[in-house]
Amino acid sequence: MKLKIIHHNVYRYTRPVELTNHQLMLRPVGSHGLQILSEKLTVYPAHILSWEHDVFNNSVANLHFSEKTNELRISSEYTVEQFNINPFNFSLEIYTNELPFSYRGEDLIDLAPYLIQQFPNDQEAIGAWLKPFLDANGRANTLPFLLAVNEHIAAKFAYGRREEPGVQNPAQTLSLGTGSCRDFAVLLMEAARHLGLAARYVSGYLCSMAQEKSDIAANATHAWTEIYLPGAGWKGFDPTSGILAASLHVPVATTRNPQQATPIRGSYIGDAAWFAGMTVHIDARVIES
Repeated sequence: MKLKIIHHNVYRYTRPVELTNHQLMLRPVGSHGLQILSEKLTVYPAHILSWEHDVFNNSVANLHFSEKTNELRISSEYTVEQFNINPFNFSLEIYTNELPFSYRGEDLIDLAPYLIQQFPNDQEAIGAWLKPFLDANGRANTLPFLLAVNEHIAAKFAYGRREEPGVQNPAQTLSLGTGSCRDFAVLLMEAARHLGLAARYVSGYLCSMAQEKSDIAANATHAWTEIYLPGAGWKGFDPTSGILAASLHVPVATTRNPQQATPIRGSYIGDAAWFAGMTVHIDARVIES
C-alpha cells in the first residue's frame, strides 16, 4: 500500500524577526514494515539544514536561519510504502501470555526507561480504572486485556481536538471522559506501565482512504502508543480509533514521553505580540492500495 503525506506550516509575524534554530520531526520512520519512496523538505527563509538521529533513532532536521523574516514556511512531502497490513501477524512468548509478567534478561535492562511512570501521582486513579478489566487476583490474558482497554477508550471517551500544547494527565482524562489523540495515547501508555509493561509514545500520521477524511485524520498529526511484547516486539495500539496500528498509521517519532515528540520546535527573538498567527495543512492519504 502506498501513502502520500503532505504537511505545510506557515508562521507569520508583524515585522521581520530573528528565528532561533528549529528542529523538525516530520520524516517517517523507515523500517522493514515501511519504506520511504520519495521525500521533499522545503523551508523559507534562507537556512542551513543538517540531519541527525536522536537518542531514540528518530530523524531530526536541524535548521539554522541566516536572515530575518516576517514569514516562516515549512513544507514536507513524503511518499511511503506500507507493508504492515496484518497487525496480528505475531506470536507472543509463552511466559507473556498472562499479566502481570516480568521481562527477562537484557530486555529488562533495555526497557527500563519505558517502564518509568510519567505521572506517578495518577497511579491510584489508573489502577481503579483498570480494575474491571482484571480478575479477582489482578490478572488477565495479555493480548485480550490490551485490546479491550484500547477499544474501551475509543468507545467510552469523547474525542476532541485541542489546539493548546501539552497533554492532559491521565487522571484528568479519566475525570473528564474526553481528550485528544495525544491524551488517549498517554493514558494507554501509563496504563501499560502501571502493569509493568514497557510503553512508549508515538507521533505520526493516520492516513485516510482516497476520498475519505475522518475527523481524527483531518488536517492534524496523530498519536498512539507502542507496547513491547516479547515475541511480537513493539506493537502499536491506537486508543483513539480502538485498533492496532497498521497500514494507515505512519510513525514519525517514537519517544519515552510526548514532550520529546514535538513535530516542530523553535521560536523567534522578539515580543510575543509580533506573532501574527499560523496555518497548518496536512493531507495524508492512500494513493495506491
